Amino acid sequence: MRHDKLERELKLLLLLIENHNYTVPEICDRIGISRRNLYYYLEFFRDIGFKVENTKPYYRIRKDSPWLRKLNAAVQFSEDEALLMHQILEKAGDDIPHVQQLLHKLNKIYDLDIAEKVEMREQVARNFKTINEAIKMKRVVVLKGYSSPHSNTTSDRTVEPFMLLNGNQDVRCYEVSTKMNKTFKLSRVRDVQVLDLLWSNEQYHREMFTDVFMFSGEQPIVVKLRLGRLSYAVLREEYPYSEQYITQEDDNHWLAEIPVCSYLGVGRFVLGLLEDIEVVDNEEFCVFLREKICMMAQKMNNKQ
Repeated sequence: MRHDKLERELKLLLLLIENHNYTVPEICDRIGISRRNLYYYLEFFRDIGFKVENTKPYYRIRKDSPWLRKLNAAVQFSEDEALLMHQILEKAGDDIPHVQQLLHKLNKIYDLDIAEKVEMREQVARNFKTINEAIKMKRVVVLKGYSSPHSNTTSDRTVEPFMLLNGNQDVRCYEVSTKMNKTFKLSRVRDVQVLDLLWSNEQYHREMFTDVFMFSGEQPIVVKLRLGRLSYAVLREEYPYSEQYITQEDDNHWLAEIPVCSYLGVGRFVLGLLEDIEVVDNEEFCVFLREKICMMAQKMNNKQ
């Protein structure tokens, strides 16, 4: 019945507005829809004005979407008002009854890890400003308290920064101690100290590109794909930076000419939606896909 379908759509809308913890499979399971239908719903929500956000592995509808802003203006505090209330309550102290309860409600209703986000944005902005000046002056810097998820360590890194990446969120550097070019995230740097030393290893600096699938390399390769409606929607949703490489071919097809640093990321995307994607150009990529398909077929045969 139509009423049942409408109820499912409303439940999905509410879940996406509040979503912090549910991945795509979990959303589909809770609402009772297929992954394909979920992506159609996401595309529909976007078309009618909602801002659909993918912060992996979660999909959410942003609270600054036009319809939600109108509703919030009528019944809720603005984000600035909620943040001010949060700051006042934090200063009030734990000895006043219900302070922690009110803080918890504000965090839940208004997504008020806002305070943490504001602090993080300010930290990244400070790091960006210092590193940008160091690049212009060709100065060596120390990335103080850099937190590395790979080695699970926090340490100071002495580097020659030479290139900002990914909307100024990352910096490409030559690390003096390891004599290697590395990419560092500004959000993982506690502070930046500029030394009174000029670069001495500029001849070893190598630029690094990070593709839309988050693989990095020094020499990107272009893969050209023809996308159907479903694969086009999934690509835009899961890899929003890909939109700059996409052009519409007709009502039901889009061409994507995407520079990639590895076939692994784009290969995973294509193999997951193979019936809706055509590889237009790049024979080497086609060989890569055929080898992957043969390996998967062999594994399935071995299990039988």
